[in-house]
Amino acid sequence: MPSTTVATDLPERLLRNLSRVTGDEKHDAAAHSTLDVLWVLYSRVLRLTPESGRDRFLLSKGHGPASYYAVLATIGVIPEEWLDDLAGFSSPLGHHPDRMLVPGVEISSGSLGHGLPIAVGLARGLALAPGAAGSGDVHVLLGDAELDEGSNHEAIALAGRWRLDRLRCVVVDNDSASLGWPGGIARRFEVEGWSAAHADAADHDALHRALTQPATGPHVTVVRTARKGS
Repeated sequence: MPSTTVATDLPERLLRNLSRVTGDEKHDAAAHSTLDVLWVLYSRVLRLTPESGRDRFLLSKGHGPASYYAVLATIGVIPEEWLDDLAGFSSPLGHHPDRMLVPGVEISSGSLGHGLPIAVGLARGLALAPGAAGSGDVHVLLGDAELDEGSNHEAIALAGRWRLDRLRCVVVDNDSASLGWPGGIARRFEVEGWSAAHADAADHDALHRALTQPATGPHVTVVRTARKGS
């Protein structure tokens, strides 16, 4: 069952920053479901420097990016004052993140089903590039409902065939998918050769272990969070 627990180890500064992002309340559930995962990724997992060996993070679940913006501001990638003007005329922060306007954003996203295919191509390109041994990992975050998109099914299969061991996918499960998958979300990846782990969004240590679990091919972490609308 999805978690209904509230994480207690999120910093107060992060929560204050999140409260400053207003004006897109219809996507609050989508935004808040990603907060714990994003914080653990950016504070404990992602290697952002040096440029030559850094990890890449792609937010495929780009609708409702309030938590993403709050995390980027808290770690100093964007100014905190930007959070007070979401989607204003001169604001770089839109209802969907724009890689041309927001530092630290790898892809412009929001239209569902794009992030994982892009991540597969990026991971494949890094694996084939000169000096690939020093390349970082490619992390991509999706929502469970996003897996209803056929483009993701093709990307899951291709990543498994290519055994992309630098590809790390996170699926935030807030029980909002329409179609589902026999055996659950993780099984959808495992049948294509992915390794899989589960974690509760509120347990940051377990989440960290799942996100960093060693793998010889692509890896998915399914993160249980509060059910949408609960």
